Amino acid sequence: MTNVLVINAGSSSIKFVMFAADMTRLLEGSATEIGGNSVLDVGQSTTRADFPDHAAALAACLKSIEEHGYPIKELGAAAHRVVHGGSRLIAPCLLTADVIAEIEACCALAPLHNPHNLAAIRALAEISPSLPQFASFDTAFHATNPEVALRYAIPETAAKMGIRRYGFHGISFEGLVGQLREVCGGELPSRLLALHLGNGASLCAVCDGRSVATTMGYSPLEGLTMGTRSGSIDGNAVLRLAKEYGIEGASRILNRESGLKALGGTSDMRALRESRTSEAEFAVAHFCYWAIRNAGSMIAAMGGLDAVAITGGIGENDTGVRTTILNGLAWTGLRFDGAANAEHATNLHAVDSPVQVFVIGADEERTIAKHALANLSAQATTS
Repeated sequence: MTNVLVINAGSSSIKFVMFAADMTRLLEGSATEIGGNSVLDVGQSTTRADFPDHAAALAACLKSIEEHGYPIKELGAAAHRVVHGGSRLIAPCLLTADVIAEIEACCALAPLHNPHNLAAIRALAEISPSLPQFASFDTAFHATNPEVALRYAIPETAAKMGIRRYGFHGISFEGLVGQLREVCGGELPSRLLALHLGNGASLCAVCDGRSVATTMGYSPLEGLTMGTRSGSIDGNAVLRLAKEYGIEGASRILNRESGLKALGGTSDMRALRESRTSEAEFAVAHFCYWAIRNAGSMIAAMGGLDAVAITGGIGENDTGVRTTILNGLAWTGLRFDGAANAEHATNLHAVDSPVQVFVIGADEERTIAKHALANLSAQATTS
């Protein structure tokens, strides 16, 4: 059997999941607080460590994987989540020198994410140079958006810098579509509103399985109110923040100090629910309001609505947020079953609702593993 190691590298963490060829989860873990008081969690064990960089953290993860009975030399492949593939990397692929160079070129588009993805890719290549590595791109699913949805109304010189809408959460949305097709017995609803609601949040309009519009844009900052991101904000307001606080200060404010954290004091939706302060209630209302308002835009892009599918940590677990958002979509004819919602059922739509409603568990790692196995199979067929 071919085991696949899925790696998701962030700014100060590396998370991994080991899958068997039949998509069974064999082992998972993480190295966190890289560059500080690091922690290694693998399986049921937790140890304190000192990882100065991603290379040291990944080496420790691989050593622990072997100690759990999975020799790295017997791995079939490694597969990475890469946040930004730009306009060229629009499908999962083998990480060749040319592809790695293209990912590096996209660092200007995703300076908060791609460099860390590359750090893990290069570290693994040093440790295990013969291991095939693949990448899945968070932007790729939205490559099917029409040009009118992707292009900002800015001069051509600026557009040639790569300033356009790309969209994100694509791996999550692709996995949602695949799971929903199974839930629906192979027949996917034609016009699907997909909601990924977590610390990062975005919506996607999916027509016949293909993304035609999404709320995130040039970066994951655009769109909905999020955990620490502001969501869409007037460009002139950004310019003023940059003038007052500098580029780095403005980036910090918009990406790490805004959203639910700014409005309610914390980015944790559960904590906001428990605090019951007026600020916390306003933060939750703000989150739901902008999800509903942007949903109207996505529905317009599809010319109607046949189904809604909700995923992500908040979407899967917060019945109150689901209730507010679904009530806000009642104008579409959508009617949902309150009892089913309270019980966290998969199907939430009422029997007489013309719009179906589903809750789908997010599993981006499984989607990435499937991509890698498909690429391995294709290579074996052509070789």
